[in-house]
Amino acid sequence: MGRKRPGKDPVETSAPGAGPVAGTYPIDTGTCELVPDSFASDSWILMVNGVHSSHIDLADPRHLDFEYMRWIAALVESRWRPDASLRALHLGGAACSLARYFAAVYPGARQVAVELDGRLAELVRGWFDLPRAPLLRLRVGEARAVTETLHDGSRDLVIRDVFAGAKTPVPLTTAEFTAHARRVLAPDGVYVVNCGDTPDLRGARAEAATICAAFRYTAAIADPAMLKGRRYGNIILAGSDAPFAEDPGLPRALLGGGVPAHLWDDAKLRSFAAGARILHDPVSS
Repeated sequence: MGRKRPGKDPVETSAPGAGPVAGTYPIDTGTCELVPDSFASDSWILMVNGVHSSHIDLADPRHLDFEYMRWIAALVESRWRPDASLRALHLGGAACSLARYFAAVYPGARQVAVELDGRLAELVRGWFDLPRAPLLRLRVGEARAVTETLHDGSRDLVIRDVFAGAKTPVPLTTAEFTAHARRVLAPDGVYVVNCGDTPDLRGARAEAATICAAFRYTAAIADPAMLKGRRYGNIILAGSDAPFAEDPGLPRALLGGGVPAHLWDDAKLRSFAAGARILHDPVSS
């Protein structure tokens, strides 16, 4: 995982583009491909180095095509009302699908999306109708390095959705990094991670153990097949020092969509993580 200067200026000066154009484009970390969604007009799929990264519906920012993003959105909406002045940090920018969604749901939100690839950030800003600063700032940098520079209690929500290929870079999974994420959260803030894992769920258990050790309250969301270790997929893990609301609407919302999901409360997730090793940074020699 390459590192860039954490203080690099936000991408706000790129010239407005003429909108998305299908094709393959060189970026700092390789290539990205922009593909029209054949099932929905005005919608686009962004692939980064051959991996599906984002989906954007230009006609409707509230349309989230990826199931795991809908799960995150449901969890966030169970915590904050639409009139909340939400301060959100997105680690992993890509096409900023979730940031665009939250800008529509929370008009008073102030968001920062951190993207390692500066050229990708420029292209995305030109292609899509992303809110401008201060509603949404795109910051070029490495997610951990940027997080370490942020002030204590400066965010209500931190979402980690960073992948190099099919895996999250290890430095973003450790107890030391999780402590930084917790430090920048307000007392009732929420840390959310998108954890991709194989059927053995080893990585998910270790990440769950790490988050359980850092926060007083935790939760998890995934579809039943994933939770039973039957396939590769995504598990959403969340931690907070304030209790997650027992909102009966949240389980119902998670059962909607093409892939119904289950919500695990703190006790269930801690049972799932029991015995797994907490992840740590390598010890310097």
